Amino acid sequence: MSAIQLSSVTKRFGDVDAVRDLDLTVETGEIYGFLGPNGAGKSTTINMVLDLVRPTEGTITVLDEPVDTAGAALRERIGVLPEGFDVYSRLSGRKHVAFAIESKDADDDPNEILDRVGLGEAADRPAGGYSKGMRQRLALGMALVGEPELLILDEPGTGLDPAGAKEMRAIVREEAARGATVFFSSHVLGQVEAVCDRVGILHEGELKAEDSIDGLRDASEAEETLILTVDDATDDDLDPVRAIDGVSGAAIDGTMVTVACEAAVKSDAIATLGEAGVEVRDIETESTSLEELFLSYTDGEGVVERDEPASTDRPAPTPEGGR
Repeated sequence: MSAIQLSSVTKRFGDVDAVRDLDLTVETGEIYGFLGPNGAGKSTTINMVLDLVRPTEGTITVLDEPVDTAGAALRERIGVLPEGFDVYSRLSGRKHVAFAIESKDADDDPNEILDRVGLGEAADRPAGGYSKGMRQRLALGMALVGEPELLILDEPGTGLDPAGAKEMRAIVREEAARGATVFFSSHVLGQVEAVCDRVGILHEGELKAEDSIDGLRDASEAEETLILTVDDATDDDLDPVRAIDGVSGAAIDGTMVTVACEAAVKSDAIATLGEAGVEVRDIETESTSLEELFLSYTDGEGVVERDEPASTDRPAPTPEGGR
């Protein structure tokens, strides 16, 4: 069963297609990153998935239920952290979570949820006095109520400092580990790269690419850099490499050869050096960063934040995003 399924979905506002013929599948149990520059149609897509906006054409099912007929029973199975969440200024954090528990007819302990999102000590303070990051933590806590089968998180890192963002990602992984599906919309690429199983890139209302980050790198025309340690070579030895379609440049410095090329021709570059009589002793690759991938799929549009280094969660990447 797919957690989210959009089939040929189009949404028009007047003569503007905010989303155009969108086919999108989010599998049960995965963490799916949803990326796109401002105006790409991400918010419209999320609003349609939540049945806050109806599509002009196409069908949407969530947790195997058509969203336009499922009603309240489906909403109780979903946890939502909306972008731009605001609080009831006079109510405490505890009362916000208690209200969410009552609304879902759940039996969660508000204290446990508030502790989990780092608000235990501020539980009884009026939420109007919370910082932006604390409000975001509160919104996440309310989304976790009832152990939802599907979590829809729209810009969940907004206002969080690096430690808070790391804690948020840990919670996302914990939710996925218990079997929840997470639909994670963000423009902060460090967060997406650290937690998402697959990524979809939306541009001008159309899904331009969808794959794992490694799959996107392989399919993209964005270049990678080969760093080769060789026994001996001259600049002339690199001419056949430079002639390969997909290689934009090659240089040598002592016994170090660097080749800028598309991912698909890396092995051709190495083999061509060998045919020229150059022995390659060591190979390193500086992979395309997610930011470069994003820009390559969106014609360079959109300002995208890297956030703090992804090394807080994973082994440190090599320079320029390589692993």
